[in-house]
Amino acid sequence: MKAPNAPDWLIDRPIAHRGLHDIAQGVIENTLGAAEAAIEAGFAVECDVQMSADGEVFVFHDDTLDRLTDSSGLIIEKSAAEVRKATFRAPDAAGARDPVGDRVSCAPQGVRKGIPTFAELLARVAGRTPIVCELKSRFDRDFRLGDRVAALARSYAGPLALKSFDPALVGYLRLRWPDLGLPGRPCPVGIVAEASYDGPDWALLSPEQRLECADWEALMRGGPDFLSFDVRDLPHATPFFMKELHGLPVMTWTVRSAAQREAARKWADQIVFEGEGRP
Repeated sequence: MKAPNAPDWLIDRPIAHRGLHDIAQGVIENTLGAAEAAIEAGFAVECDVQMSADGEVFVFHDDTLDRLTDSSGLIIEKSAAEVRKATFRAPDAAGARDPVGDRVSCAPQGVRKGIPTFAELLARVAGRTPIVCELKSRFDRDFRLGDRVAALARSYAGPLALKSFDPALVGYLRLRWPDLGLPGRPCPVGIVAEASYDGPDWALLSPEQRLECADWEALMRGGPDFLSFDVRDLPHATPFFMKELHGLPVMTWTVRSAAQREAARKWADQIVFEGEGRP
């Protein structure tokens, strides 16, 4: 197994989860405004990408449009034109819980912003800070999203890293796109993981996939360059062995408190943070 591609910028500055968003101030997650706020504060930017039915890559976390926009339905079933028509709205006053347990507070009325494409995000950031992009996968070995993102990554001149929960997608990117990034600016590809995949959020996984995702040796078969691990599960054998035996940098998500920052300081090299987890 070759040495990981782990440039210093991966751990150089804390990473703002979905950008430095604050919905109470009208700065919504995974928007160009959230990316700009992170840049102004001196942080790197984490984002998520989903693919439309006709192959456009949008910066958006959820599989569906329901939680944050005035539209509904699966992004993968909508055309790019339909996704572009969706505008952000405030969640209900009680807050809305997304598929991985993040709570979003109520935004002011009148916040209307469209969902950016990944190409638009790259053009806006333009190398001013590192971007760590999570490719959202349905674990069905449909690698089209990986191909679309990789094609954009090949020509991006700034620091960019890709990551996914899906070991098969990570392995595909490493094999199909071995030379991501410009000469002298390689694009790392990492794995996102947590301790257990037994909860309802992982109902789409087969028993075999759940075992693979929880096994650090199986995760290493895809040749990841770094690990992004759930801070709530620290300390844990997976980040320990992947770092100590294979030299992978470990970032941890999503840090939302001083206690979690301290756990990350002890057991990881980098944090993906939001809210009160801000350094």
